[in-house]
Amino acid sequence: MAHRPDAVAPLLAKPDAAAMPPPPPKRNKYPFFCAVLASMTSVLMGYNVAVTSGAQIFMAEDLGVSDAQIEVLSGVINIYSLVGALLAGWTSDRLGRRLTIVLANAFFLVGPLAMALAGGYALLMVGRFVAGVGVGYALVIAPVYAAEIAPASSRGLLTSLPEIFINTGVMLSYVSNLAFSGLPVHLSWRVMFAAGVVPTVFLAAGVLTMPESPRWLVMKGRIAEAKAVLDKTSDTPAEAEQRLLEIEDVVMNSSGNRGGGGGAWKEVATKGGVRRVLAIVLTLQFFQQASGIDSVVLYGPRVLAMAGVTSNTLLLSLNVLFGVSKAGSILVAMALADRVGRRPLLLVSTGGMTAALLVLGSLFAAFAGAKDDAAVAAVSVAAVVAFVVAFSVGFGPLAWVYSSEILPLRLRGQGAGLGTAMNRIMSGVVTMTFISLYQGITMAGAFYLYAAIAAASFVFVYACLPETRGRSLEDMEELFHTK
Repeated sequence: MAHRPDAVAPLLAKPDAAAMPPPPPKRNKYPFFCAVLASMTSVLMGYNVAVTSGAQIFMAEDLGVSDAQIEVLSGVINIYSLVGALLAGWTSDRLGRRLTIVLANAFFLVGPLAMALAGGYALLMVGRFVAGVGVGYALVIAPVYAAEIAPASSRGLLTSLPEIFINTGVMLSYVSNLAFSGLPVHLSWRVMFAAGVVPTVFLAAGVLTMPESPRWLVMKGRIAEAKAVLDKTSDTPAEAEQRLLEIEDVVMNSSGNRGGGGGAWKEVATKGGVRRVLAIVLTLQFFQQASGIDSVVLYGPRVLAMAGVTSNTLLLSLNVLFGVSKAGSILVAMALADRVGRRPLLLVSTGGMTAALLVLGSLFAAFAGAKDDAAVAAVSVAAVVAFVVAFSVGFGPLAWVYSSEILPLRLRGQGAGLGTAMNRIMSGVVTMTFISLYQGITMAGAFYLYAAIAAASFVFVYACLPETRGRSLEDMEELFHTK
């Protein structure tokens, strides 16, 4: 039977191109590389904070430092970082985001070198102070730069980069602890600190090849340069134009407060939206650290030793496992932040943290003093891994992402500095009191306390945080009534 060509033709005809939706624009990879390079400073930050986790074992043997001195030395870097955190907003608004990142690298060169050469506790504290200032700068400037260079389509991913690199630095410090533990005692801990010095010069040179933040350029009136950077870092030319218009609008409306002057801070007293944003930023950073993550980061071997693990080599090896789990979980957060959204990940994270801490506290309550009990030790390791994974899949990176997103441009540098100050104060309080805390209320009591705080953070996220996925930074001012 013959087929009629005119009957078949409609079936073979191509659909009308005008009726088909246009393909989505291809994501621009250039801001990704810029954010990666800026965030590499965070590797040094994570390394310098966490390297004492294993180094303290050998420092105590070599220099005779006490538990009380170790507790202060481990945690005081977070208090010292307040200097950098509070100066970072001022510095970045005046010198620019790039030079502020270079300055952070300079602190990471001098501080660890002083510690590696220290002959006593006093010089260790001096080196820890210098490194701490660098920590404060890195914590503020890396997420701010990433947020300001990124288009809305990938801002969650790119603003998570500093957190993944911080945790990469933590993981590398644990690897360093294990790798150099076989050296003579008087050399092992010194080499652990010195290993963090080498990359600083190369990173500082690489940062100078990056473009400056377009938002900072607009704040300084350098519109043509800002437009050139936006053309390079946006997904489409139309998006570049739109981003420029939005930034100019915000800067124009706050021209009297450019650079975060006193006029902008007066809004805290007069605008409910600004007060709400600052309250959210400070509360997020409080809960992120008060739930005890840095007790595990800096005292993981001590926690496991009390759970029945007796070998130093095994303790340091398990610390590496914690570091790998923590860093790897951030990749999940990076992949999902712009797809699932901030709010669902934060809820899953805080809920998981609460459950893992309750399990860990219950193990110590039920099996306190157990030695060489493989089952208790194994479940304790699993609970710690579950805690760091739950933290890193949400609360760890997204507290920084959310804080950077919701702050209005005119307050972004100083607001990020205040949030970082809160984060570091709480980290310092947690890490400088952990040994005294578990000696006072038992290890079980300490982890039950952290579980209660994690549960409170779940309630806060559920009740107070709206979704911000896909919104431009300037659109946040409408959402939170800070315009």
